[in-house]
Amino acid sequence: MKGVGSAYRRALRAQFSRRMLLLSGAPLALSLLLWGALLWTGLQPLLDWLQGVFADYGLFQASGSLLSSFGLGALKVMVVPLLAVALLLPLMIGSALLFMGVIAMPVIERHVGASQYPKLEKKEGGSFVGSVAINVGSTAVFALLWLLTLPLYALPPLAWLVQACLWAWVTSRVMSYDALAAHASAEERRSLVRRHRGALLAIGFVSGLAGALPGIAWMGGALLSIVLFPFLAMLSLWLYIMIFLFAGLWFQYFCLGALEELRTGAVSA
Repeated sequence: MKGVGSAYRRALRAQFSRRMLLLSGAPLALSLLLWGALLWTGLQPLLDWLQGVFADYGLFQASGSLLSSFGLGALKVMVVPLLAVALLLPLMIGSALLFMGVIAMPVIERHVGASQYPKLEKKEGGSFVGSVAINVGSTAVFALLWLLTLPLYALPPLAWLVQACLWAWVTSRVMSYDALAAHASAEERRSLVRRHRGALLAIGFVSGLAGALPGIAWMGGALLSIVLFPFLAMLSLWLYIMIFLFAGLWFQYFCLGALEELRTGAVSA
């Protein structure tokens, strides 16, 4: 876990620099355009389809009985909007993570490398195609696991922890690759991931605890009014981008520090 705290402090300072705030604009704009169009054209059809499925299979009565057993019977009229939110959330998170990994992380790596580790040799062990592949593959697994754990929303504290664990896995896998793509060789990257797996998962888990908050806010909006759906979705996207930006900086500082330490130790040996 050595270096996690110092990397956190560096990332926190860099998070609100003008360069990083401007950098968040590209993935945010793409996410807003994508999801603005999808929600405008597809939200009502999704709600209508879910309404039909619940009506055809008698799920309203079953879900009402389940919620009543937890003392949440008043929420049975909101079960369809809440399910729509739960289905859309992993896709929103995945798209934000993909845009951050492909667009922002290479810029973050160049910035941190040039300013903090100018003498660290670049061995180009990663590639753009590799970054896209690991982003898409990891996001697909993340979305599937998210859907499988939807019943845990009946127990909010447990759902929050499980989501944070999923975030820990996906961010440590995706962002460690992107953070080391230019500077580390493929063998160095694999060695660092094995050696620092606990620290990488810890960074992802802490980021995941914060990353669950936009989803909770969007869920809460669904309880208030369906009209708030698109607006809270846009707010959630912005929060996801900012959380991913900070997580990317945190992973970047930690990974390059660990790489420098690895090479220094190899030279000494």
